[in-house]
Amino acid sequence: MKVYTDIPYTKDAEEARRLDIYLPEGKSFPTLLFFHGGGFKNCDKGDKEFPMLAEYFTSRGIAFVSANYRMYPEAKFPDFIEDGAAATAYVMKHIGEYGGNGRVIVGGSSAGGHISMQLCYDKKYLGAHGISCMDVAAFIHDAGQPTTHFNVLAEDEIPRYRCIVGEKAPLYYVGMEKEYPPQQFFAAEKDIPARYEEIKLLIATMKALRYDMSRVRLEYMEGYTHTGYLGEKDSEGVSVFGKRVTAFLSDMGII
Repeated sequence: MKVYTDIPYTKDAEEARRLDIYLPEGKSFPTLLFFHGGGFKNCDKGDKEFPMLAEYFTSRGIAFVSANYRMYPEAKFPDFIEDGAAATAYVMKHIGEYGGNGRVIVGGSSAGGHISMQLCYDKKYLGAHGISCMDVAAFIHDAGQPTTHFNVLAEDEIPRYRCIVGEKAPLYYVGMEKEYPPQQFFAAEKDIPARYEEIKLLIATMKALRYDMSRVRLEYMEGYTHTGYLGEKDSEGVSVFGKRVTAFLSDMGII
């Protein structure tokens, strides 16, 4: 596994807008771009679970890219979403230089899952870079909040458990595109209150709008807390999260 760290994905080379690339052996591989969680307040692309996930994916012929983005208090909505779009555009444009085959999967965990949802459903973010959600091979939404994120609510002094589907919510935009790439959702049995139900509402909305639900999968993680499985390995020493992601990507014909 080859590793390239702290690569700027914007021209200003700001430290918060950098990513790490983990490469598998060989060439012509798909790539998973992943955004960390932390409520848009903390966590980092180099946190211990990401090298572990990188080891899992690269050993199976998939490049893994872990990206940072601007966070509170310096940033506010939609800075972190715009950074997610910029990172996606950068990886799509440059991963071929490292041997990628052009298939880029975009995912994220918790706040990062909110980013991946925004990029999937609200076309203005990727559109600013001349790309669309259909240019993405698949999306992996790990426990992202489909309603307005609780820390975005805090910007307007709104209580965190208010369920608001306004223009700052990914769910608001579901149905505005004719189709979406394959999508995998994760939620835990002991998740943040209402998170599982909100994700089910998004999926139910897609179903009501008659999207192809054979391309949508919800993983209910029994016994786990919010994203608690992300850095876990099973009894055979295999990544709990990675194993489910690769199974989904294989079923969708992406890997």
